[in-house]
Amino acid sequence: MKIRLLIVDDHQLVRVGLRTTLERYPQLEVAGEAEDVESAMAAIKKLKPDVILLDMRLGNESGLDVCKRLQAQDDSTSAILVLTSYGEDHLVYEAIAAGADGYLLKEVGSDVLVKSIEQVVSGRSVLDPAVTRAVFSLVKQGGSAMGDDKLQILSEQERKVLALVADGKTNKEIASAMGLSDKTVKNYFSNTLRKLGFSRRSQAAAFFVQQGSFKRGHNAVEEIRN
Repeated sequence: MKIRLLIVDDHQLVRVGLRTTLERYPQLEVAGEAEDVESAMAAIKKLKPDVILLDMRLGNESGLDVCKRLQAQDDSTSAILVLTSYGEDHLVYEAIAAGADGYLLKEVGSDVLVKSIEQVVSGRSVLDPAVTRAVFSLVKQGGSAMGDDKLQILSEQERKVLALVADGKTNKEIASAMGLSDKTVKNYFSNTLRKLGFSRRSQAAAFFVQQGSFKRGHNAVEEIRN
C-alpha cells in the first residue's frame, strides 16, 4: 500500500516541486494539493490522506488552524508533518501542542523527508535537528514550569512507556523492550494520553521533555534495555 500524501502550501511552485520530487519514490502517492486552510480541510475530508505535508504560513492564514481543526475531529486519522521555512521556537511548540506529528524545515533533503513521512505514518514523532536544538534550548530556559506533579498521576509502567515514546520508539518496539504485548502497551499509552489530556504521541513526548524529564527518561530507557 502506498502512503497517500496531501501537500498544503500557498506557493504553487513549492507544491509542484514537492509533487515532482515525492512521486519519484514508489512507496508514495501525492493524492492532492491545497493552498489555504479551507481548501486543506475540504481535501482532507475528501481524500483522507495518510500524511499531510503542511506549511506553517498559508498566506494570511496559519497551518496551526489546520492542526487545531483536525485535533477537534475525533475521526481524523491523518498524520501531520509540518514542512516549513519557519523554525521559530514558539511555532514549533504551538504546532506540537496543536497536534503536529513532526516538524521539518524546507532545507531538508528529499531522502530525509521521505524517511520522516514513513516515520510519522508508523507513529513516530519527527523533529528537524535545527528545530530540536531550539526545543531543548527552550526547555533549559523554561525548566519544568508545570513540575513533575502531573507525571505523578501515571503508574510506573505508564511512565516507562512514556519515556520510550519520547525516545522515539513505536508501540511494537516498546512491547519488545518491556516484554509486554502490543495490546498492553497500547492500553498503557491510551491511559497515559487520557490522564495527561493529550490526543497525540507527539504532544505527550513533547510534554515529557518539557517537564525536565528528558534526562530521567533516557535513564529509564537505559534501565529497561539493561
